[in-house]
Amino acid sequence: MAYDAEDTRRRIFDAAAAEFAEHGLAGARVDRIATAARANKQAIYLYYGSKEKLFAAVLRAKLEEVRVSVLIDADAVAESVGQIFDWYREHPELIRLLLWQALEAGDAPGDGEGEWRDGFRDKVRQLVDGGVAGHLPEDARVRAAQDLLFTIMGLIAWNFAVPGMCRLVLDEQTDEAALARRRATVIDVARRLATAGTGAPR
Repeated sequence: MAYDAEDTRRRIFDAAAAEFAEHGLAGARVDRIATAARANKQAIYLYYGSKEKLFAAVLRAKLEEVRVSVLIDADAVAESVGQIFDWYREHPELIRLLLWQALEAGDAPGDGEGEWRDGFRDKVRQLVDGGVAGHLPEDARVRAAQDLLFTIMGLIAWNFAVPGMCRLVLDEQTDEAALARRRATVIDVARRLATAGTGAPR
């Protein structure tokens, strides 16, 4: 069977994503990634250069995945938030990768930050064009939409960052029951925030 470089690269990427989500950058081991990927360590260094560059590549790809998969419809913010909540529930590795990145790399700019910033600017512009904070001047509308977007992101992400705490605070027996309650609550809060942000009567 001929060697399939792209398949090997994909297996390495998938194995690395799982390893980094579980152990972070410092705790991840290249030999475990190689074993899980059914590849040798030399292939990892050949394709990605170093463990640090592999982590950056995984995080960049995951952020790009959420950027293109997650949309906020200014006309249906609450419904969009429900879809985003479900997306994060199906892809919990992104929250863990972001937490590890924050713990280990701090707030230093990362590769591709300019592109990510542009992506978020597009989402903010969609909210502004959709009427969010329409009663405010243009600059203030942009800032209000940015705050709304980041608040919604926090409302969603925290549930998956600390699922055990979510279960305990809500006094539920399972994570699933707690997340079901949180999904409904987050949607309701997002609806109220978006309505308030349009300047519509309450």
